[in-house]
Amino acid sequence: MTQRRATLVARRAWSAAGRAAVALGRRLRRSWRRSLQFRVAISTVVVTGAVVVLIGLFLIDQIGNGILKAKRDAAVSQASSGLDAARAHFAGVGPSDYTGIRQAVDQLTTDLTSSANDAGLFTVVVRSPDASVDKQLGSGPAIPADLRSTVRTGVIAVAYAPVTPPNQRHVPGLIVGEPVSTRAGSFEVYYLFPLTAEADTINLVRRTALVAGTALVLLVAAIAALVTRQVVRPVRTVAQIAERFAAGELSQRVKVSGEDDIALLAVAFNDMATSLQQQIQRLEQLSRYQQRFTSDVSHELRTPLTTVRMAAELLYTSRDEFDAALARSAELLINELDRFENLLADLLEISRYDAGAARLESERVDFTGIVERAVAASSSLAERHRTKLRLETTSQPLPVDVDARRVERILRNLIANGLDHAEGKPVIVTIGWDEEAVAVTVRDHGVGLRPGEAGLVFNRFWRGDPSRSRLTGGTGLGLAISLEDARLHGGWLQAWGERGKGANFRLTLPRTAGHPVTSSPLPLTPVEVNA
Repeated sequence: MTQRRATLVARRAWSAAGRAAVALGRRLRRSWRRSLQFRVAISTVVVTGAVVVLIGLFLIDQIGNGILKAKRDAAVSQASSGLDAARAHFAGVGPSDYTGIRQAVDQLTTDLTSSANDAGLFTVVVRSPDASVDKQLGSGPAIPADLRSTVRTGVIAVAYAPVTPPNQRHVPGLIVGEPVSTRAGSFEVYYLFPLTAEADTINLVRRTALVAGTALVLLVAAIAALVTRQVVRPVRTVAQIAERFAAGELSQRVKVSGEDDIALLAVAFNDMATSLQQQIQRLEQLSRYQQRFTSDVSHELRTPLTTVRMAAELLYTSRDEFDAALARSAELLINELDRFENLLADLLEISRYDAGAARLESERVDFTGIVERAVAASSSLAERHRTKLRLETTSQPLPVDVDARRVERILRNLIANGLDHAEGKPVIVTIGWDEEAVAVTVRDHGVGLRPGEAGLVFNRFWRGDPSRSRLTGGTGLGLAISLEDARLHGGWLQAWGERGKGANFRLTLPRTAGHPVTSSPLPLTPVEVNA
């Protein structure tokens, strides 16, 4: 049980550490993306650290090699100077005189050890190629076999190998061997130099380089962060002022201090802000004038238009008493008056949207019923176009919170537009729904839209082909008003079309007022096009 509990605690600790590492990584990535100061500081640390490491390794290598080379040269010089002394000590010793050889070796070891030069302290070991003589000399410190093989060829040889100073353990060392030929036979004299002092010096250099390099990297990073902060801080201030300016606070300005490049940036920003503020105010004033003019003209035209309509209706009702040309003129007069009144109504509606005075009167209604009424109201227009208008719907009710008048107006405009461009081919109205939204598409199979026109069809007074005749006598504002009606509901009104494949208009509305629309139950591009 105790072991299981310990395992569980360890797993939890690892899990917590992993989550902490992931969170730290996310914070670092976020700081890297959002903070110029952080990126400059980190980049400076990385680059400076790499340079310091390379230079430090080079210096340590050069200093270490220099120290070891000096030690090696001094050791070889010591061995060369001791060659004559070795021959002198063996001069009076004959072959197989083991006692004399032993005394000569002891005397030689004492004399050479006491005659150390710049090479420092060392230990002398004498060995013989003759196994019987070598046995009399004793075992002594171990000498590398490859070094002995080289010395036996008659040259001075050097090798780095561990040595054992008196009363110490193995330490890094340098061994210099030289051959000595005497009357008593051939001998090998080895000088064992411990490299303890040199190793301490090299380690000191490494620690010094590490501390100095770390301090240098941190200092450069601090300098980079400080310098970057001096540049980034004013830029951040300008960015914050720009955000508030974009949010509508047109009086915001950047405080100018000094005469450097940042000050010039602040002056340029303030000049731009002043110019934009003046332009925006001028455009707002022009917009108010335009809205007032449109509203006033629309209202003022109501009175004379009513009088003209009364006279036109009187002529229209008596047209049977006129000749054919005058009767046709009376019919055209009534038709154009109807179109003119529709234009005035659309202008008034657009002016309400421009003035922000449009209000939504939502109520819980059946969406299917709204679509059916719009289709039924457009049936006579479909007959005039000699076009089949088909509704694909469901028998179940679809309760939604909408302004029924505005939604029905959107659908009538979309159906009338589809009939105008269907070229006698069927126009299909489809209803779709899910838990969050309802949608309706109006699909025609007529001329379609050119590339880029799907974003223009909702512009005011825009027509794809001005030369085409339209039975509906549209004002050019229907789709623009429909788009504003859809936005007022918090929904979408979108268009798709390809030349020769027709067009498809999709209206998507939230089922509950105030809920945002995130997706549509129906595709914008028809399924048969993607198939």
